[in-house]
Amino acid sequence: MPLNFHQLHIFHTVAERGSFSAAAQALYMTQPAVTMQVQSLEEYFGTKLFMRSTKKIELTEAGKVLLPYAKRSIDLIRDTDQAMTSFTQQQKGRLLIGASLTIGESILPRWLGPFGKEYPNIGISMKVMNTTHLIEEIENHQLNFAIIEAPIEHHDLQIEAVMEDELMLVVPADHPLTKRDDLELADVLEYPFILREQGSGTRQVAEDILIAHGHNPQSLKIVMELGSTGAIKSAVEAGLGISFLSVSSVKHEIALGLIRTIPIKNVTFKRKFYSVYLKSSLLPISAVTFLNFLRERDLSQWL
Repeated sequence: MPLNFHQLHIFHTVAERGSFSAAAQALYMTQPAVTMQVQSLEEYFGTKLFMRSTKKIELTEAGKVLLPYAKRSIDLIRDTDQAMTSFTQQQKGRLLIGASLTIGESILPRWLGPFGKEYPNIGISMKVMNTTHLIEEIENHQLNFAIIEAPIEHHDLQIEAVMEDELMLVVPADHPLTKRDDLELADVLEYPFILREQGSGTRQVAEDILIAHGHNPQSLKIVMELGSTGAIKSAVEAGLGISFLSVSSVKHEIALGLIRTIPIKNVTFKRKFYSVYLKSSLLPISAVTFLNFLRERDLSQWL
């Protein structure tokens, strides 16, 4: 007969209670049934687990070896039960997601639609703010996790790339640059720019790529710093300047002919989006479910 958890549970209870009768009472079993299960366990291992006397029982050396393993098996079953109960409850609970502005305004809603169809019992709340503020909220345990636009270095945080995106030069539909071929990066820097505020992932990616191509971001002619992608799109459409924005965030405006994207020779503004959460915290099951959803699917189909 194979080893089973029920026998280990009975053995542990006898050892913990100090007698077969006390264990039987705690387990709502008869004393002979408890004795029979312990004897079956002893036959399985081929050794005595208890030394019996008229007054008390004591563990044998074999019993002392088995006891911590029996306790570990009980703890594992309990933890498994709690995890699965939590899973079931949180599948009917609420998912709180933090998202940086471009992702929260233009991209994440397109992922949440398919996710909601697959997990209809999970309610969704989203906090949208720039990357710096998201990290502060995670550090202060106000958020479990977030999706951000640029990698960060932080020894307390777990960072994982979940998808790729691309920034493009965005200009008004009638801008002079729309008539240029083989546009160089140096040509672009002569024009006034509208950028996101310092601390945003989009701003950081754009500056990093400028530096990689030998240009100082401080030399940009920044005429406006705005707090959202939507505000930048409106300002570019109004002819107030040009910008670098996610291709995913301007599809609607391009389709309407309000703005244009222009490639720059030998320059690509590729970037990844990242999940970020505290290494020391256990993510809620709903968050784990969402991250697995992102890892296992081709997210580009929703961009």
